[in-house]
Amino acid sequence: MSKKPLILGIESSCDETAASLITENEEGVPIILSNIISSQVDVHKEFGGVVPELAARSHIEKIDWIVKKAINESGRGIEEIDAVASTAGPGLIVCLSVGLSFGKAFASTINKPFIAVNHLEGHALSPKLNSKINYPYLLLLISGGHSQYLSVQNLGKYKRLGTTIDDALGEAFDKTAKLLGIEFPGGSQIEIFAKKGDPNKYELPKPIFNKGGCNLSFAGLKTAILKISKTINTEQEKFNLAASFQKTIEDILYKKTKIAFNEFEKLNNPQEKKFVVAGGVAANKKIRSMLIDLCIENNYESIFPAIELCGDNAAMIAMVGLEKFKLKEFSDLDHPAKPRWPLDEKAAFLKGAGVEL
Repeated sequence: MSKKPLILGIESSCDETAASLITENEEGVPIILSNIISSQVDVHKEFGGVVPELAARSHIEKIDWIVKKAINESGRGIEEIDAVASTAGPGLIVCLSVGLSFGKAFASTINKPFIAVNHLEGHALSPKLNSKINYPYLLLLISGGHSQYLSVQNLGKYKRLGTTIDDALGEAFDKTAKLLGIEFPGGSQIEIFAKKGDPNKYELPKPIFNKGGCNLSFAGLKTAILKISKTINTEQEKFNLAASFQKTIEDILYKKTKIAFNEFEKLNNPQEKKFVVAGGVAANKKIRSMLIDLCIENNYESIFPAIELCGDNAAMIAMVGLEKFKLKEFSDLDHPAKPRWPLDEKAAFLKGAGVEL
């Protein structure tokens, strides 16, 4: 029986310090041996958002301990590790540099290959940790910093079908939560508030709803929430606004995803129609339920990562590392940190209301 690869993954792109060890069984199914995530909520809570310098300092203080803990919990020895994979971008440059530098140093010390990983590719492959998926598949990546539809053709090969022209969906959730007085990080609490409210109470804008293909826009929606929030006086009004916001997002994603289905099919004419939803917002149960129903209507198989793998974690980074290790796609030790690193390098950079749609 041949030895299966053992990969150490390291993640520090924003405000989670994370390390994970994964391997695979004889059938090639990934096995998570450990997945340690240290959040920095208490560090940034009083500021209402992530402060890059404080985040980087926290990474520096914790990363050695987090990696040791991941190795110990895996039940494997350092000498058994076959490669080290670290997030190299996109993200906050001061944060990326901590995990990237540590990963390079660790790989050099144990004399094993180093693999620089695109954080977005980690999200794209995260469902492979609990599902068997063949290429190509349609991906909706919805997180705090990114919102886009991508055709995943193969490892390292992506075609962007649509993206946000302004804010990411996760940011819209977090900003709405802040306006409702929900303590940072509040995006995940919107769904809880929404359960107590009337989703039809407020008529909210749906920017570029009837144009722009499957591109997305959330800035105008966020501005409307800001204006309404100034008139709110009761808890019930907060619940109603949260419910109206949640419903508006569901309506937008329903329509734009149907368009993305058509775009994906025109590009691939796939025999198997698979739709993967990943990123922090993929943990929203109402959005999951709506997208599952949409997939049933359109004969797609819906695939989500486990809830604990939707947010930033190192298991998904190790997953990309495992795939690249098997193809011997290694990185040089001078690989730079990339604060901006799109999966589809050929896609046009869309930003701002002036974009032609």
